[in-house]
Amino acid sequence: MSRVFVTGATGFIGKRLTQELLMQGHTVYALSRVHGMQLGSLSHPNLHIVYGDLEEPEKMDPIPRDIDLAYYLVHSMAKKLKDIEEKEKEVAQNFVDLVNQTSCQQIIYLGGIIQPEAKLSPHLLSRESVEQILKKAKASTTSLRASIIIGSGGASFEIIRDLVEKLPFMVAPRWVKSLCQPIAIADVLFYLKGAMLNPMLYNQTFDIGGPEVMSFKDVLLRYAKFRGLKRLIIDISFLTPKLSSYWLVFVTPVRFSLCSYLVESMKCNSVCLNNKIQELLPHACLTFEQALQRAFLKITKNEVASTWMDAWLIDQKSPDILQLSEIPTEGCFKEVQKAIVKDSKNAAIERIWRLGGSHGWYGLSWAWKLRGLIDKMFHGPGMNRGRRHPTELEVGDAIDFWRVVQAEKEKGILVLYAEMHLPGEAWLKFEFEETALCQIVVFRPKGLMGRLYWYAMKPFHYFIFRKMIRALAGG
Repeated sequence: MSRVFVTGATGFIGKRLTQELLMQGHTVYALSRVHGMQLGSLSHPNLHIVYGDLEEPEKMDPIPRDIDLAYYLVHSMAKKLKDIEEKEKEVAQNFVDLVNQTSCQQIIYLGGIIQPEAKLSPHLLSRESVEQILKKAKASTTSLRASIIIGSGGASFEIIRDLVEKLPFMVAPRWVKSLCQPIAIADVLFYLKGAMLNPMLYNQTFDIGGPEVMSFKDVLLRYAKFRGLKRLIIDISFLTPKLSSYWLVFVTPVRFSLCSYLVESMKCNSVCLNNKIQELLPHACLTFEQALQRAFLKITKNEVASTWMDAWLIDQKSPDILQLSEIPTEGCFKEVQKAIVKDSKNAAIERIWRLGGSHGWYGLSWAWKLRGLIDKMFHGPGMNRGRRHPTELEVGDAIDFWRVVQAEKEKGILVLYAEMHLPGEAWLKFEFEETALCQIVVFRPKGLMGRLYWYAMKPFHYFIFRKMIRALAGG
């Protein structure tokens, strides 16, 4: 069995890959930039978390010198960057410098399909630049370039899902005519694993895609047919990529930066031109409908292992969960409400553990939605991000515009950290004092604007949080 270093291990693809590598008996060193972050419920004696940020390699935990291969699955799409290509190149070079100090034999990189002579978006240019840097490493590099990835929790899938499910008709920009070759997440994982220490794939680049080529418009219409929905798509030409991004932000749960990069990339075709991998690693990929069927099976069974939401939006480079879960007291505003539990502590805990997502926030839904809409306008995550599982919570999970930083269900303690756009930092904590449920809101303002924000929101907080705690207490 191999010793594998996985970057981007807490992301949509990295988390699933890590899980499958462990099931195959490999030893995995998983990189997480969030200190104290675990891979959800994934616990295994062969799993070792390496904490650190490739932007600050000098502060990273050391990686073993005797690793056999490394996966490069990181990107800088969490926020909109003017210099994304330079940032990606810097991070990739830091990765190469680290790996060059080990016995690593192979680097496996997952990027996007790039058409020759196409006018590439900044995102695709950065992906190509990263690939060139990785090829200069001492280890052999295998590059896999994928089209749209279809899988429960993936950003592309969630955009498609929300567009079709929510809109009976769509006014679509020109990029819906671009061609793509959707591939199931299961097939992506097959190629990522199949490439492991395979000498036939060393120092080569391969396109990977499903068996069908279609336009993005066809993707939407075939999804609609699969779901038994009738949808009308009207093509127009004046929607710019920026306007398209804003449109997607308000319809889908995906944040502005991610929408923007995806829309810019969708202007180019993403069709496999290099099919050599089928000769070296034969595999029958799932059709588009089969990929959808698998995705919805996972959703129906509440078995979504990872989502695009797993990427934290906290600005600090190496956030620490322990520090975030320790709510500060100095220089903060604090609001405490208590309510006697009407039925039982366990029943109240179950209600708390269902907060957010489709279940909502126990009253005044319009106020929460309005706050989410305002947050979207400022490029925040908004309220329609939802949650990974309807009843289970793990440290690191996203709940609408909150992030779980402490979850002790046996004790009834839940601490949420705000990822919404704020002039400061905010926490929401639930705990119990004998028969009473305590709900604590803490806000650490940043400058005058932070203080003004708190006083402006205080009247709304009184009614919103008062109604919520009463409902959580069974009233």
